[in-house]
Amino acid sequence: MALHCGKTFCQYLLHLAHDNVDFRLPVWRVSFLNTEIKSLLSLRGRKCDPPENFKERSPFWRLNGLSEDDVHSVMSRTVCAKSAFELWGHGKTAAELKSSLLEYPKERMTPFLQQESTYKINVYTFNKTLLFKDRIEKINALDFLPFQGKVNLKHPDHIFCLLEDYGLDPNDIPEEPFYIYFGRWIADGQRELIRSHSVKKRHFIGNTSMDAGLSFIMANHAKVKPHDLVYDPFVGTGSLLVACSHFGAYVCGTDIDYNTIHGVGRASRKNQKWRGPDENIRANLRQYGTEVFYVDVMVSDASKPVWRKGTLFDAIITDPPYGIRESTRRTGSHKEITNPPENLFGESHVPVSMVYHLSDVFADLLNFAAYHLVLGGRLVYWLPVYRPEYCEEMVPLHPCLRLVSNCEQTLSSHTSRRLITMEKTKDPEESDALQQLANPRFTPNQGHNSFREKYFSGITKKSTAKAMTEPPQTKKSD
Repeated sequence: MALHCGKTFCQYLLHLAHDNVDFRLPVWRVSFLNTEIKSLLSLRGRKCDPPENFKERSPFWRLNGLSEDDVHSVMSRTVCAKSAFELWGHGKTAAELKSSLLEYPKERMTPFLQQESTYKINVYTFNKTLLFKDRIEKINALDFLPFQGKVNLKHPDHIFCLLEDYGLDPNDIPEEPFYIYFGRWIADGQRELIRSHSVKKRHFIGNTSMDAGLSFIMANHAKVKPHDLVYDPFVGTGSLLVACSHFGAYVCGTDIDYNTIHGVGRASRKNQKWRGPDENIRANLRQYGTEVFYVDVMVSDASKPVWRKGTLFDAIITDPPYGIRESTRRTGSHKEITNPPENLFGESHVPVSMVYHLSDVFADLLNFAAYHLVLGGRLVYWLPVYRPEYCEEMVPLHPCLRLVSNCEQTLSSHTSRRLITMEKTKDPEESDALQQLANPRFTPNQGHNSFREKYFSGITKKSTAKAMTEPPQTKKSD
């Protein structure tokens, strides 16, 4: 098939990352990448425009209607895609690839094939390893292309790549590829951020510090950009603030845990008993050179109104506690206090904490976003679910927020968490309160409150089943 491109737009190929074993499932990769790419393109006012025979589960995505600047912009932020190419040709066989390359507009090729330029050709195979001599044969088979420059393997002016797709099943690898692509390398994604910002190297961490890759994905879903003000109401050790500050946003947060906010108490790191005096969220941003974007964090209860009225934040990004590794708490007492204490203005009072039900957590979070996000601002958060009972009606909704995406990350055979992305479409009105009462989709889902019990119930059942299938251990005699 010929690719007819104008001076600005043509077809581009994205090579997707598949090297994260924990999240190898195609569904996970597709949903997160799809939303990330769409969000990054929308920052430039572009839409994701795939071809008619687009296959989401493929390790290679072809996109139409973009400029090279659009591609560079996406690749400067994405952590889900490895590389991007200007697609010159493609086909199911080597013959189809050759025919496609010969039909590609010569005016698009010529600037990169000049005699004074240098180049190299890489061969990448997905789901199959080729011998060196086989790679050389494939490169030599491209001698019909009018390359005039010299080969330079170390510092070429232009890089080209032959990419072959051998499918997704490692137990059934075909002799010949299902599909072949050839194109000019444009840019690499930001996969290095996953390694450079790994929590293993982080100065200040906690029991629930967010994985670096997921933190950057959340920031991209929220369309965080320079000079934005981003807020995390369950900030913990600030992993999400680190990711957002990397993109030039000013960051702030709150948390009910005094020890975490102030970096005191027992350490979460192995072989370290107590946290050091410089272990705090500010130090994490300083570690990555983004301390200038640190506004502040404070001890606060997410269920209590502490912010002035009005729109304050460009994005709200958070990972609420699920009651598994961190308890869900809010300030208050189970006892009704009818009379004020005698020593009202005396010593400081530390409020009693009580259970903060997950249904209330999400209801408060969505209400807060509706009142404090700017129009077009996004709320991105994790929703834990018990998989056997999950349905789309369990995702909290709000009259002022539009659901943008709902991506699943499997945690176990019976539990998962879903990354929910919402966008504010209008300011709250008095009629919204009545609408929330009348429409069951806008009322808190009580099913979330039993997530902790179902989580541990599943672990117990799994342990019991394992014990029943394993042979009994015989005690060795002395």
